[in-house]
Amino acid sequence: MMHSLLTFRASIAGDRWSTSRLATGLALLLGGVLLTGCATVANPDPRDPLESYNRSMTNFNEQVDAMVLKPVATAYKEVTPAPVRTGVSNFFANLGDVWSFVNNVLQLRGEAAASSFMRVNVNTFMGLGGLLDIASELGIDRYKQDFGLTLGRWGVGTGPYLVLPILGPSTIRDTFALPVDMKGNVVSYVDPVSARNSLYALRVVDTRANLLRASSVLDSAALDKYSFTRDVYLQVRSHAGEAQNADGKDDGGAGNGVLPEEPPR
Repeated sequence: MMHSLLTFRASIAGDRWSTSRLATGLALLLGGVLLTGCATVANPDPRDPLESYNRSMTNFNEQVDAMVLKPVATAYKEVTPAPVRTGVSNFFANLGDVWSFVNNVLQLRGEAAASSFMRVNVNTFMGLGGLLDIASELGIDRYKQDFGLTLGRWGVGTGPYLVLPILGPSTIRDTFALPVDMKGNVVSYVDPVSARNSLYALRVVDTRANLLRASSVLDSAALDKYSFTRDVYLQVRSHAGEAQNADGKDDGGAGNGVLPEEPPR
């Protein structure tokens, strides 16, 4: 575990010169992609009036993914044992339950808030700080929420589709909610800064590694990957508040407003 983390940190850190070159290269790539995407898309989808920009940004994100994120995530998956990767995913999911608890309270979802509160306590104190998902074994449901969904709960529409640099699919509502979500991320309060940045990087790589098989299926199956991704994302986010079962429990992905995670092998 320590070896794989050190290898990963070295691969993303490097010296200042290498980091500067990477940043400069990404900036040039972004500028080139946006310039080539200036042409207006004929008859854009009403939900996607910024389609020309969004397609250009999607192309940029895919190139960054191909050059940086996917190779690092692939190496991480190859060198890190499956139980360790599961522990890392559980750890970050437990931190996410803290913010879900806050948003469930803001949405006045009593059962969901109580469940999130119980999950955090059970997994933190009985699950080795969240490395083990004891709460799921005990049948305590997860209700994943964010501030964008909280705004939706109180009547704020998703707004047009918007692709963000690096972060990917979003909407106008979710983009405005993003600074609040960042403040609600427990990792943002970790000191020192070096440890905080390491956790951020590990979370990105772990998330990308969990999506390796799903992205491969999408690449081979979708005729227009951009349209497919947009339609699924908008459907999931717009129906997040309505897609819960009658008893209020998550329905396996759609009810919590995020795409379901890749199933284990």
